[in-house]
Amino acid sequence: MQEFDVAIIGGGPIGIACGLEAKKQGLSYIIIEKGPIVNSLFNYPVNMQFFSSSEKLEIDEIPFISKEAKPKRSEALEYYRRIVTSNQLNIHLFETVLKVEKQADFFFVESNKNQYRAKNVVVATGFYDLPNKMNVPGEDLPKVSHYYNDPHFYAGQKVAVIGASNSAIDAALECWRKGAQVTLIIRGPEVGQRVKYWVRPDIINRIEEGSIKAYYHATVKEITPTEIIIHTPEGDLTLENDFVLALTGYMPNFEFLKQLGIALSDDEKRLPTYNPETMETNIPGLFLAGVICGGMETHKWFIENSRIHAPIIMGSILQKK
Repeated sequence: MQEFDVAIIGGGPIGIACGLEAKKQGLSYIIIEKGPIVNSLFNYPVNMQFFSSSEKLEIDEIPFISKEAKPKRSEALEYYRRIVTSNQLNIHLFETVLKVEKQADFFFVESNKNQYRAKNVVVATGFYDLPNKMNVPGEDLPKVSHYYNDPHFYAGQKVAVIGASNSAIDAALECWRKGAQVTLIIRGPEVGQRVKYWVRPDIINRIEEGSIKAYYHATVKEITPTEIIIHTPEGDLTLENDFVLALTGYMPNFEFLKQLGIALSDDEKRLPTYNPETMETNIPGLFLAGVICGGMETHKWFIENSRIHAPIIMGSILQKK
């Protein structure tokens, strides 16, 4: 069984940053990622553009050069992939962690491929894997997706986009521009205030001119193979429909955190317990890094403000040695 100073679960930007810092500090480490390098970014929409500028997405002060101030998905994939390969990071891809148990001074990490022993564990798994479900009849139909990739697929189709955040608004605009008949279903009174500042006026203009139909204070009641039924202040409406993009947000894998023994707050935020000065949880030697620290507050942590977690964690581990 291989033994390491630290096992890092998650090979996204912050997991990679933790690996870089561990290597820099002379700590033996392994990064375990269930998909490809930066799996979440890989599953972003193909035309996605970041809200943050390229320098705010940099890790370990490695320059990120992009064509525009705000890079595209493809540029981010290239940047993080080159960091991994150029630094020859010890990362195991397409390997899923199934179980982590602490026995005495070691953690035993079991994946679908291997078993490891580590003195410390860092959880940097993000939140993009589990969508917030609507829990309505028909949500499991093949025409319903909680992820969006390429607008070409929806050309000439009647598409209902559910949500008011960046992902929903980007999808609505892109699908409309490729020839889809788009309907936006928004639970609140307006397009989300956090929508990218150069995109929000665009969607508002498209709604006001009638190119995209928007229903506010609306929720989905039922989805059928050919229709979607929504509840609005004016009553229930039945709309012809080919596809539903339910872009209602995502959540961390709380069951995995609970299995690790990490305490969560009892309120709806479900905040994990950790010391912000060390990033160590209520389990000694078990650390959190990145967006997972925010629980259901998925808008709280980003790459740009959580990349500092890597030196904090590795510094704390070094102090214990």
